[in-house]
Amino acid sequence: MVYKFLELLFPGQCLVCGKRGLEGRDICATCLEKLPRNHPCCPCCAESLPSRQADGSLCGACSAKPPPYQRIIAPWRYEAPLDALIRQLKFHRKLAAGRLLGELLAGEIPSGPGPDLLVPVPLHPRQLRRKGFNHISEITLFLSRASGIPWSPRRLKKIRETRSQHSLSRKERQGNLRGCFHFDNSAGYRHVAVVDDIVTTGATARETALALKRAGVEQVEIWAMARTPEHR
Repeated sequence: MVYKFLELLFPGQCLVCGKRGLEGRDICATCLEKLPRNHPCCPCCAESLPSRQADGSLCGACSAKPPPYQRIIAPWRYEAPLDALIRQLKFHRKLAAGRLLGELLAGEIPSGPGPDLLVPVPLHPRQLRRKGFNHISEITLFLSRASGIPWSPRRLKKIRETRSQHSLSRKERQGNLRGCFHFDNSAGYRHVAVVDDIVTTGATARETALALKRAGVEQVEIWAMARTPEHR
């Protein structure tokens, strides 16, 4: 009741255009509608597909060699205005953007049996000290609150510092991350979702999934805000 009363007194402001938010949220109806849907896409890796392939079939790469995860959920494309929201959080530490992104992603998760745990893609400890925070942890925190699924910022760890993925080719990205993640599954989790902000080549999704599988997790999903254009 107190929360609803505060929402009436202090309605949310759209982080995209600055207008009054939708039902107390930090985005308005117009900007919410403008978020670029990632459809059609491969139901496994979420790679965007031509409209003629909107039949739910796997892309060629996933058909030829199934990835180690069950699926990637990436509801939007990494385009305006979603890209601005991610940058607000990642580079300017605007925590309201983290709350909005987490809540938006929670609203896109299909119904049905969900994972036992959410884990954010981690930073190496030295990188975390340099940056001061992990923006993906912020998204995961609010995703957990909105979905009711427990989360842990410590179960999945990055045990080897790597080069920035930004300027690397697809092949270089895969080699750069190989074996750099470790998952503590002492609690015996069987179904885990790894949370990320953007999926580009899928190298991070693949390596985190392999780390969870090595630790005995049976089902691994990747939940991300967005998919970039094709990088095969």
